[in-house]
Amino acid sequence: MSKDKLFGLVDLDWRFELTKFRPVRALFKSRWFPLLPILFNLFIFVIILLAGFLGGYSAGNYNFGIMIVWILWWVMLMFVLVPVLSRAWCLMCPFPIFGEWAQRGALFGVNMGKLGGLNLKWPKALKNMWIMNVFFLVTTFFSGFFTVRPLATFILLGLIILIAFIMGLIFEKRSFCLYVCPVSGFQGLYSQFATTEIRSKDPQVCKEHKLKTCYLGNEKGYGCPWLLAPFSFRKNTYCGMCLECFKSCPYDNMAFNLRPPGADLLVDDKRGLDEAWKSFIMLGIAMVFFLSMQGPWGVLKDMVRASTLRGYLTFITFHTVLCLLVIPGIFFVFSYLSKVFSGNKEVSLKKLFINFSYTLIPIGLGAWIAFSFGIVLPNGSYILHILSDPFSWGWNLFGTKNVPWTPVFTHSLGYLQGITLLVFYLFSLAYGFRLSKQTFPGLQEAKRGWIPIFTFLTLTTLLFLWLYIG
Repeated sequence: MSKDKLFGLVDLDWRFELTKFRPVRALFKSRWFPLLPILFNLFIFVIILLAGFLGGYSAGNYNFGIMIVWILWWVMLMFVLVPVLSRAWCLMCPFPIFGEWAQRGALFGVNMGKLGGLNLKWPKALKNMWIMNVFFLVTTFFSGFFTVRPLATFILLGLIILIAFIMGLIFEKRSFCLYVCPVSGFQGLYSQFATTEIRSKDPQVCKEHKLKTCYLGNEKGYGCPWLLAPFSFRKNTYCGMCLECFKSCPYDNMAFNLRPPGADLLVDDKRGLDEAWKSFIMLGIAMVFFLSMQGPWGVLKDMVRASTLRGYLTFITFHTVLCLLVIPGIFFVFSYLSKVFSGNKEVSLKKLFINFSYTLIPIGLGAWIAFSFGIVLPNGSYILHILSDPFSWGWNLFGTKNVPWTPVFTHSLGYLQGITLLVFYLFSLAYGFRLSKQTFPGLQEAKRGWIPIFTFLTLTTLLFLWLYIG
């Protein structure tokens, strides 16, 4: 029987286990990892917060907090951490460290006693992405402030850290990360496209292991802080890669695998309207951010930066309606056309709408990577300056304070963005037709039903190409 191959080249069932190498497995089983990366990032974020507070309303391009968070960190997320390493930022994120410390009563060792705090269950009705969707969208209302005003970045990051700590005292384990953190939401969505995963190696070993220490914990590791059953989960979406399952599994049955990009898109598990709307919101924000930050329309920049109250409120209204109503509404029309074209009356329109929304994950990620090129290539040289003078006190720690602003490859920016969009468009098509075959019972129905969705993806890509290249 022939295997399903991505673009006719890569077997979608192919996996290569990186943890079969002893140094990698030893690293993952050590309690120093990921503690050391977390502590390092905590140190960096202390500097970021100090720079944001001391920087006040100074120019953002010469502020350590602005440059590290909205240039270096953001670009690393979109270029490497999410598309390649799934949710690796969650592995090293310092935001929940204080709440988790209060729960466990320890930073390094494993406390076998009862966790501290109230340990309340998160409300069942909110166990989804809806709060993260709203939180992330609302934060983008202030993008014209925290990307250029250090104090705004200080307030945003300080608020996230404070909420994470308070929730750690009230709710069980990583409830904040699972259901509230705005960064967690888009990582979860786009991690389905990532080229790595954490999975159990042999399901039979897990089945025969009655204690399920990867979920409950033991003297070597805590039970999954993300409230997952590591022995059975099938998607990257909600795995924060904390590595506790590697430490607590007595049979070394957890694996860190390389895999084809996008493999999770075909996993029909926990698909829902919350994830569908996350894909619409991320696509809409990518469009609005380009228009307001990299486009030639000065009036939009003034609206985003609240030059006038009326203009700012107009921006918020347009932004919200586009992300929550216009894009989902247009997609709904094309989903309805898919049902009509297919001729199938049994498959529900809701199922069509949700399943096909996952075709937007590759193209959405591509749009964000293309946008990120427009951030780092013109502005990346500022990072050299702020590394030597993080608080704008006239320091020259590494001899790079006087490096001039030097845009790189900006003459090729539009072409890089266009090529990126086209590559991810091809991934959307490749997985889109597979999703159509997964949704409709007959091949001919799937082919006919795929036509409207193919049209939507093509028109969306052409729109972004027009924006980026003209």
